[in-house]
Amino acid sequence: MKYFVTGATGFVGNVLARKLREAGHEVHASVRSLEKAKEIQAIGVKLFKGDVTDKESMREAMTGVDGVFHVAGWYKIGTRDKSDGERVNVQGTRNVLELMKELNIPKGVYTSTCAINSDTKGKVVDESYRFNGKHLSEYDRTKAVAHDIAIEFIKQGLPLVIVMPGLIYGPGDTSTLRTNIIDFLKGRLPMLPTETAFCWGHVDDISRGHVQAMEKGKSGEVYIIAGEPYRIIDAFKLASQITGKRAPMTVPYQVMKILSALVKPFDGFLPETYTSEGLRVVAGVTYWGDNSKAKRGLGYSPRPFCEAWEETLHHEMKLAGM
Repeated sequence: MKYFVTGATGFVGNVLARKLREAGHEVHASVRSLEKAKEIQAIGVKLFKGDVTDKESMREAMTGVDGVFHVAGWYKIGTRDKSDGERVNVQGTRNVLELMKELNIPKGVYTSTCAINSDTKGKVVDESYRFNGKHLSEYDRTKAVAHDIAIEFIKQGLPLVIVMPGLIYGPGDTSTLRTNIIDFLKGRLPMLPTETAFCWGHVDDISRGHVQAMEKGKSGEVYIIAGEPYRIIDAFKLASQITGKRAPMTVPYQVMKILSALVKPFDGFLPETYTSEGLRVVAGVTYWGDNSKAKRGLGYSPRPFCEAWEETLHHEMKLAGM
């Protein structure tokens, strides 16, 4: 098959492109930097200069493909300039789906996120759940808008499948989580909030879920491909057992909530993790989703968290020379 992938130089998109090539598929990718994409070019990915924010720049790369994976997204928490959330997540999604419709591409997979539901308040929710409150971050909000755009295109007849990962981790991660892992390994992660929890999915399993959605997913359906629910303090207690490093102390999540309000006037001067938004998204929230439908309908089968987490920690220790 011939597939078009957005975000192929990013965390999930890179692994997805590699899995598609390993399976013998032809892969086209629009990239902003040809230099940054040399690694995937080396495995046979055909590169096109382009960007999701420029609809016409993707037309040649998308023409004649059998399927589209729209993975590209803006993911920043606590950053001062949030304009790319609207440009990449919202308008970029509209651009890709409009082109898919114009070019009559047979099938697409769009990468949404469990974060569109923000804090589920301790509930593990399924695909029928609808969040109507105020989102915790600009990332959550813009991905929710993009998700709604994808639903509208489905209603218009676009053969699209939506997948919703949770927290994604593993080799190649560039998020705050990886920073936390490195800080933990070096003894610089002082404390973590109670109750805060995510559904942890290794990048290999998440990318495999995308392929399964393309091959087995029903057009018009939404599948949560999140991993196992796990509190962040429990994840790092397990990390302590695996590595022998000291576990961070825990603080009541209410402290983070209070701090998020107190630091708001200083957002322009603080590191992203400690801005009001950065603290708000870890203040006792649960970003939880039920992957039962994906297991039934796609054959989705993520590895146990403890197994994939240990692999990730050993990878980071090796990179750090530990």
